[in-house]
Amino acid sequence: MSVKDLPREARPREKLLARGAGALGDAELLALLLRTGIAGKGVLQMADELLQIRSKRPSADAAPGFGGIAGLLNATADDLKVVKGLGPAKRAEIIAVLELARRAVAQQLQERAVLSDPSTVKQYLQLHLGQRHHEVFAVVFLDAQNKLLCMEELFRGTLTQTSVYPREVVLRALHHQAAAVVLAHNHPSGTVQPSRADEALTSTLKSALALVDVRVLDHIIVAPGNALSMAESGLM
Repeated sequence: MSVKDLPREARPREKLLARGAGALGDAELLALLLRTGIAGKGVLQMADELLQIRSKRPSADAAPGFGGIAGLLNATADDLKVVKGLGPAKRAEIIAVLELARRAVAQQLQERAVLSDPSTVKQYLQLHLGQRHHEVFAVVFLDAQNKLLCMEELFRGTLTQTSVYPREVVLRALHHQAAAVVLAHNHPSGTVQPSRADEALTSTLKSALALVDVRVLDHIIVAPGNALSMAESGLM
């Protein structure tokens, strides 16, 4: 069924204006962003297929599922190129929405102390790292009031390991004149449970950064839809 075939009050745009964005499901919100479908496939069906979780890559004539709204919005421009019906304009709009979300969360962290809102820190890191298919080690650099200066992805690895060099982390902290940092990396496997290597790395970096009076406030591990704070878990 196309949007035009729906009762007026059930159409996504009219429903949003009458009842607010919270009344719409993920597919309806995405349909508003996509605006139109393709021949033989309405925009609501197209949106629903894009949000499906699939165990393997679909056939060439089917839309690939990205595993929910977070998976879709974390997709790269290249990922979106394989979707039939997503031209340059629609791909750009989806990527722009993700970037707006990242900047909105970053602004919150720049305006108040990181420690006052740990859930926002996790959200920020998930937006940057949660959907990566390879391991990435990042550092969030903070000023003396524990407000965000910037985040840098310093090391990239395979699906199973990343080589992290403490000297480089120290140099970047000095470059940004950071007073504290939050360490972060992702687990593409989906688990957020820290390994012994994660705990050992945290200890090594704490010691190295302490030599230049930079505090390590936390080490956060992120995965699709989940995040763990080692500080909150008593693991550092």
